[in-house]
Amino acid sequence: SPTSALADAAGTPAVRRLADAAWAGGATPVVVCSFDPDGAVAVSLANTDVTLVDPAASEGGPVGQVVNGIEVALRLVTDTQAALVWPARLAWADAETVTTLIATHGEDRSTVVRPAYRGEPGFPVLLPVAHLEAFGGLAADRMPGDLFADLEALGVPFRVVDTGDPGVVLDISVPRGDLPAFDG
Repeated sequence: SPTSALADAAGTPAVRRLADAAWAGGATPVVVCSFDPDGAVAVSLANTDVTLVDPAASEGGPVGQVVNGIEVALRLVTDTQAALVWPARLAWADAETVTTLIATHGEDRSTVVRPAYRGEPGFPVLLPVAHLEAFGGLAADRMPGDLFADLEALGVPFRVVDTGDPGVVLDISVPRGDLPAFDG
């Protein structure tokens, strides 16, 4: 939503912080799915290499939004093999975490890679597109964390990597200055 995309992340819109971290960490293409009725989301993404698209129909729930974003990424770069699923409220995750997820994916391209901080799984989650059909078949009323638990319960392989990044579990309700130190 525009509200979550434009939420304050230490003086920067959350969506801009995510886009910058994704790009700096090596993720491309960067796709943002958000309504933008007054153009404020697009303005916050000015001068970035980001594709802003309307979200899927709301009855598709969070799973529909994720699938929509990944399908757009696949149209932009047909060789896309995985996508980062990244709720806007988790704007503190660092570019180094993105790089770690991508590197871990390179070791085993069939496994979903999820970052953790001190043992607690978080976001962004790297989802191989090979599992997009299974992911898309999950319940529309489930939230992102629950969707990944459901996907794992289906037998899709998962790997949790402790990145040392508190931003993978602490959202923007925690002021940046109050985040624990990076354990990297």
